[in-house]
Amino acid sequence: MTDSTDNPNGRWRARLLAQVVASTVILALAAGSFATTARADGDPGSDVLATQPLFLPQDAGIPLAEQNQLTALLGAAASSGYQLRVAIIASSTDLGSVTELWREPQTYARFLIQELSLVYRGPLLVIMPNGFGLESLNPVAPGNPSALAGLTIPAGGAVLGTVALTAIQRLADASGHSVQIPPATASTSASGGVGTIPLIALFIGAALIAVAWTASLRARPPRLRRGKASSA
Repeated sequence: MTDSTDNPNGRWRARLLAQVVASTVILALAAGSFATTARADGDPGSDVLATQPLFLPQDAGIPLAEQNQLTALLGAAASSGYQLRVAIIASSTDLGSVTELWREPQTYARFLIQELSLVYRGPLLVIMPNGFGLESLNPVAPGNPSALAGLTIPAGGAVLGTVALTAIQRLADASGHSVQIPPATASTSASGGVGTIPLIALFIGAALIAVAWTASLRARPPRLRRGKASSA
C-alpha cells in the first residue's frame, strides 16, 4: 500500500485538514479567552452600565419578552426626561471580583455609582434577591427611596424582572415622569450584559478558517494545478 503522505494529493489534503483543525482550535481558544475575561472582570456591571441603561446577567433567568419590556420602559423613562441605570444582580458571580458585596444592594449601589461617576452621575437602581439599592451623585436627580416602599421581592430569581419593571415605573412616577409598562413582546432584541463576545469570536474563527482554505488552495501541488489547467 502506498503511503498517502508520499502522494502530493495526499499531502495537500493533510495540510488542508491540519489548517482547518488549527483554525477551529483557535476559534475555541478565542471564545474561551473572551468568556474567561468577562467572568474575571473586577465589576461587570460598571462595564455594561457605562454605555447601557441596563445590566442584566444571563443567570437572572428573565424571559426575553420581559427583558424587552425592561429595555423599552427604561427608554420611555429616558425619553420623558428621567435617566435611570439599573443593575439586576441574581447571584454573587454577577459581581465579578467584588463578591463580598453580595446581598448588600445599597453598599453595592454606592460602590457602583462611584465606578460610573466619570460617565454617569444620575440615579442608579440595584436589585438583588434580598432588596434594593438606590444611589445618585446628581443632587438635581437624587432618586426617591420612598417610591420603593412596600415593594418586596418574593423568593426565586425569575421574579426579579417583574419587580424591576414595577420599581422603574415607581421611581419615574415619583420624579414626575409618568411611564407605562409596555406590553410583553419577544420580537425585538433586548439590551443586556452579555451576547456580543461569542459573536466576535465566531467571526474571528470564520475568518481564520477562510484564510486557511484560501492558503491551502493556493498551495495545491503543482501536479493538481497543471491537471486543472490542461483539462480547461
